[in-house]
Amino acid sequence: MNNSNEFREILAKHVEELNEDKVLELAALALDKGMEPQPLLEIINEGMNRVGKLYEEKNYYIADLIMAGIIFRDVLELDKMAEHFKSDYNRKIGRVILGTVQGDIHDIGKDIFKGMLEANAFEVIDLGVDVSKEIFLHRVMEDKPDILGLSGVLTYTIESMKEVVDTLREAGLRDKVKIIVGASHITPESCKYIGADDFANDASVGNRICIQWIENINREK
Repeated sequence: MNNSNEFREILAKHVEELNEDKVLELAALALDKGMEPQPLLEIINEGMNRVGKLYEEKNYYIADLIMAGIIFRDVLELDKMAEHFKSDYNRKIGRVILGTVQGDIHDIGKDIFKGMLEANAFEVIDLGVDVSKEIFLHRVMEDKPDILGLSGVLTYTIESMKEVVDTLREAGLRDKVKIIVGASHITPESCKYIGADDFANDASVGNRICIQWIENINREK
């Protein structure tokens, strides 16, 4: 059942309805039956997207978004999920620095993206929320990531994202790192304006982009 469309719909529906107990029960069962963390997190993400749409339609409130984030984090803390991350510790495929840009304190989307990256054996350095361009610059210089991920829920964070990219360019580091920006409001045009390499409106899409990038980077090495 854990690979069926029926299971996918049931689990996503429980996330949408913020039924924490059922989500954790079904997620633990799926892991026990051999489901890999990545496809499981994609189902959770599908439910999270539904929660986001309900919020945008004003059927859910900010407290519901927070609850959805708690459910996601609880799934990440399930024993077999934690064991997966621990066992993959010594075979990281790439390093990602991730943060919500200055002026925004939302972290749910960022945390989902982080969980998916870690499930695919990325080392993720999470800088948190309301991160200044100076901190991003300092950490890129210090940690030398393969990928920099910039998150921002609020529409005006496009300017903060652009400032981070411009700061890296001025420091001569822009070409040293791939940059992905993530938010539901990002478009191809705004991505180009920011100066990022790519964008994602969905955590699973961003995850796939990063996997492709790191495969290309490792192939070139």
